[in-house]
Amino acid sequence: MSDHYGSARSVPTGRADMAVDAGLRSFMLGVYGKMGLGLAWSALVAYAVGAYAPITAVVLTSPVIHIVQWGPLALLLGSMFFMRNPSPTGSGILYWAVVTLIGAGLGVWVYLAMTGVTGRTVAGTSLNVTFAAMAKAFLITAIAFGGLALWGYTTKKDMSGLGSFLFFAIFGLVAIGILNMFVRSPMLEIGMQLAGLVLFGLLIAFQTQSLKYSYYQFQGDTRSLAVMTNYGALNLYIAFIQIFQILLSLFSRE
Repeated sequence: MSDHYGSARSVPTGRADMAVDAGLRSFMLGVYGKMGLGLAWSALVAYAVGAYAPITAVVLTSPVIHIVQWGPLALLLGSMFFMRNPSPTGSGILYWAVVTLIGAGLGVWVYLAMTGVTGRTVAGTSLNVTFAAMAKAFLITAIAFGGLALWGYTTKKDMSGLGSFLFFAIFGLVAIGILNMFVRSPMLEIGMQLAGLVLFGLLIAFQTQSLKYSYYQFQGDTRSLAVMTNYGALNLYIAFIQIFQILLSLFSRE
């Protein structure tokens, strides 16, 4: 997760300036619009990777599959160290690079649904993936995302204290996931999935509120707002995709 937003809490009080409200709505729509484009592009990439044999043979086999699996995490970690003062162009390239790699990774689900091959989780649980399960998982994720984003936008409760907790909890979840590649515990896997639903759900609400507060701090600074649009869309996109994949895995268990 990006920490570009700072800790802005300078929200207008009393009768809000209509120009500020209109600007905020435009900014948030820009974030959600970019996220939506990312989801659409991911779907196209996933379908191409999972449905067309020549592309499948290249992307879902070694060594490319390892780039697809670990590339997003490597890019996110690298950006924390090498993009201390991100530009709109740099943050935009990061966004589309991560979205493309994740989309390629989602091609595994399409391949399983297209071929009827039984998939297996890290812990060895059998998965029977269907397009009906994908549609169900996507619909539930979209409804949950809408509700959580609305809560984050409208709540008066300051969620700034959640930032550090979510950051370390999510990276802790990643570390446990790597550990489970060796332990292969189905119970640990289910626990991680349930924890992931909670953490990424909270991330959606937290990120929405952070974007709102940060807009008030940086309004008029087009460079910072452009960077925030890219990072905001990226964080929300990742949360959406993670919830979708967790639900799809749960719905596909045999």
